[in-house]
Amino acid sequence: MKNRILLHFSIVVFLLVSCSDANNSSLEKSLAETKETKETKTTKPKKKEKKKNTAVVKKKKEPVITTPAVKQTATSSLAEKTPAIIHLSHKLKEYAVQNGYSTKLCFLVDMSLPSGRNRFIIYDLEQGAIVGSGLAAHGSCNQKFLSRAKFSNTRESGCTSPGKYKVGEFYNGQYGKSFRLYGLDKSNSNAFKRGVVIHGHDCVPNEEIYPRVLCNSFGCVMVSNEFFEKLSAIIKSSGKPIVLWVYG
Repeated sequence: MKNRILLHFSIVVFLLVSCSDANNSSLEKSLAETKETKETKTTKPKKKEKKKNTAVVKKKKEPVITTPAVKQTATSSLAEKTPAIIHLSHKLKEYAVQNGYSTKLCFLVDMSLPSGRNRFIIYDLEQGAIVGSGLAAHGSCNQKFLSRAKFSNTRESGCTSPGKYKVGEFYNGQYGKSFRLYGLDKSNSNAFKRGVVIHGHDCVPNEEIYPRVLCNSFGCVMVSNEFFEKLSAIIKSSGKPIVLWVYG
């Protein structure tokens, strides 16, 4: 009986030891595999990094454009407009006689002509002939740039106003030497309140620049400084106020 008990106890101990060894062996194997896996992952070769292009690319400077690069489709010249000018001069002379203005000379500004063409006309009403011409800018209508004239009589519009004007007194103002303009038609009745005048400016050249375009004004009849001096001599020597007619 004693021997049986000892035999049974030995078998139990053997089984316990066997299970313990099996578990330890399995655990050690599992740990070993895990360690091996980690080592394998960490020993993977690193991908080669792409070399960054460190070359410095210099940016091109924007060109400074002093004259807007705008092509105008209108090709008419002053010579082609002569028949229309003669017709308007007859109307203007009749108006001058009836209202006490100069019947010797008048000014016509044809805004339908490209701004790079001479479109400010000095017209001799007695001889029925053009005796001088020059460049004249139109208003920008408060835009960055306006290649062709647009009309408005609204205050602070920045646009050119069409119609007949009485050329008024000379004065030195915001734009230097200037002549006041008084609107004689409904289309330009706000001219004086808007401060629309004749004045010279450095951005207006003395010669035609077509097909290039001219700088803009804020609604004034803006000419070259040299042409302004020519107009000034005519206006100051006139016995009666001169009429300027802007149309287009």
